[in-house]
Amino acid sequence: MSASPRPPSLVLLPGLAGDARMWADVHSQLDLPLAVTVSQAHSHADDTSISAMARRLLAETDGPLLLCGASMGGMVAMEALHLAPERVAGLVLCGTNARAETPEMRALRTDAIALFEAGDFADLIRANVEFAFHPDSLRRPGLVQRYVDFVLDAGGAQLARQNVAVTMRPDARVHLPQCACPVLVLCGDSDQLTPPEHSQEIADLIAQAELHWIARCGHMLTMEHPAVVGQHIKRWLLQHGFI
Repeated sequence: MSASPRPPSLVLLPGLAGDARMWADVHSQLDLPLAVTVSQAHSHADDTSISAMARRLLAETDGPLLLCGASMGGMVAMEALHLAPERVAGLVLCGTNARAETPEMRALRTDAIALFEAGDFADLIRANVEFAFHPDSLRRPGLVQRYVDFVLDAGGAQLARQNVAVTMRPDARVHLPQCACPVLVLCGDSDQLTPPEHSQEIADLIAQAELHWIARCGHMLTMEHPAVVGQHIKRWLLQHGFI
């Protein structure tokens, strides 16, 4: 008798400067018959590119993977798919962008990187909070403070390194049409950092992608509307026979 196929592990990938706190509210409700972990593959000082982060993710895990990436975590997930499509059983992409960096954003990030490297970035982080959240969420000071806390906790060196990685990221649109696994794309309908057009583009490139907008939500959808995000993930996992 042949052995049963190994079930995939669900890996949650935080975004830039993020850690487990970015996924905590979603993670707490994912009562699943699957192994669920939060990746830290993006946080190692030796990894200065999205490809290096994806290679570390693949090296630190084994077996089939369900990758749930938010923002930069989605970029890492798409690169892991490119590097090892046989390992990736499914993708959930939350508020992310498959395009290479634009010259305008590269210039803005370059200026920010200088501040991060100098350790003078707290005011910059607080000034940019309004771009990360929907106005409804900005009226929840506890939520906003949790975000500010983990970004500041990341420290200048990590912020600089991860911004360099995002600035130099590969254009995932080249390989996404070859994706053979199921994909769930989620995006806040008011996301200012990765506007909905980016998620629409990803869904259009992948034949088997499913796209949903999260109402009255900004870029931090895993924190702003974790119950809705969790419900979408659980339904999608059930729909495709993962649970």
